[in-house]
Amino acid sequence: MTSHATPTAAQQQALQELLEQLGPQVVLTGDNVPVRNQNDYSGMLPTRPLAVVRPADTQGVSTAMRICHKHGIAVVPQGGLTGLCGGARAQPDQIALSLERLVGIEEIDSASATMTVAAGTPLETVQQAALEAGFFCPLDLGARGSCAIGGNLSTNAGGNRVIRYGMAREMVLGLEAVLADGTVMTSMNKMIKNNAGFDLKHLFIGSEGTLGIITRIVLKMFPKPGSTMTAICAADDFDTVLRLLNSARRDLGPLLSAFEVMWPDYWDFATKQVASVRNPFGADAPERAAYVLIEALGTDPELDAPRFEAWLERLLEEGVVPDAAVAQSVADARAFWGVRDACAELHPMWPRHMAFDIGLPVASMDEYARRCKQELERRIPGCMSVFYGHIGDGNMHIVAYHPTAKEQPKDDVEDVIYGLVRDYGGTVSAEHGIGTLKRRWLGHARSPEQIEVMRTLKMALDPKNLLNPGKVI
Repeated sequence: MTSHATPTAAQQQALQELLEQLGPQVVLTGDNVPVRNQNDYSGMLPTRPLAVVRPADTQGVSTAMRICHKHGIAVVPQGGLTGLCGGARAQPDQIALSLERLVGIEEIDSASATMTVAAGTPLETVQQAALEAGFFCPLDLGARGSCAIGGNLSTNAGGNRVIRYGMAREMVLGLEAVLADGTVMTSMNKMIKNNAGFDLKHLFIGSEGTLGIITRIVLKMFPKPGSTMTAICAADDFDTVLRLLNSARRDLGPLLSAFEVMWPDYWDFATKQVASVRNPFGADAPERAAYVLIEALGTDPELDAPRFEAWLERLLEEGVVPDAAVAQSVADARAFWGVRDACAELHPMWPRHMAFDIGLPVASMDEYARRCKQELERRIPGCMSVFYGHIGDGNMHIVAYHPTAKEQPKDDVEDVIYGLVRDYGGTVSAEHGIGTLKRRWLGHARSPEQIEVMRTLKMALDPKNLLNPGKVI
């Protein structure tokens, strides 16, 4: 735990004003700072912030920001703290502004198919509220029970269904945000068409709390699916994967909701080392070059399932796909997704592993994976790695681990992975954000001119550099 110096006069005055205006139930200091607010899920060492402020409404966030702005105290917004890049980790001289009490579904408007929700609300709560109202919230990721919808927007989260529904920003019609000086910018738009000047919500989506703190959101909802079709296909080469992707886009059209690819290293780990996972092709099935999990969501089970199965049968008959397994029940579908979600078991089996979230042109992904694996093994003998991800939208996940190293060779691994990302014209962050851990690699994905524009926006909205300083840029 980081040691703490005596607060400065400005810090003491700020804390006193926060306590007077927000109360001791909202402002937690010293030993009352909860352990959970001292780190995110990045694996960095925990640090206890100067205080944790937990407003329950937008006005409370505004009051906190106004006081901190007056005294020059930096503020780090916190949601569900499931981020992997250090973006929600506050330093000892900073205040953590937690949205854990700013929760709730304010309204579901069936006519406009929108949901108005507080930013601290867990994603799973949003999903469930949509289903109960007869709608569907397609944003979905493994941390759904813990992550907050505001945090999802601050990093422009992706997840499993981007190929159909887009990133988190595509699901937002309006939002409310508090600026660095406490100003509340409210634009709770419900209209899909609204071209009255700049669409300011996009300044805050994906900016990781460096330009403003999102407090309320208007989400676009979608029709509740009436049918779900799931299959896993084997492929003998990456050209087959690309043919399968193009065919799914063309023949399934808007039904296609997920296209997940697993390379053999990941497939072997999931099906041979994770006890809860079974190989849908059987334990003795020959190894293939890649494995593809396909999900389609429809509205009519009597029409959609036969269409899906006929499409897959045609591909098998034509020899495009050498083998495939189609889920015949909800349990089958869960088992198929269990193979893809077995990545959660990497943590206990590969402690201190290094996880990466990159984006690449789809056609380059297999070549990148092969080159990356070879280069990791050449440069770091004994380094293990697995490759998988949401390939339909150009997102690859990589996990690397050295089983005998006292300290994981993080710098060398990052140099290999991000160096190749730059060579292939990709991005160092597809859906997890930049935070602090990827900040030095931002130039591998953004030009100097783009970064300078980011700095200009930051200076315009936060000239004192008090909102999540040191993050992203």
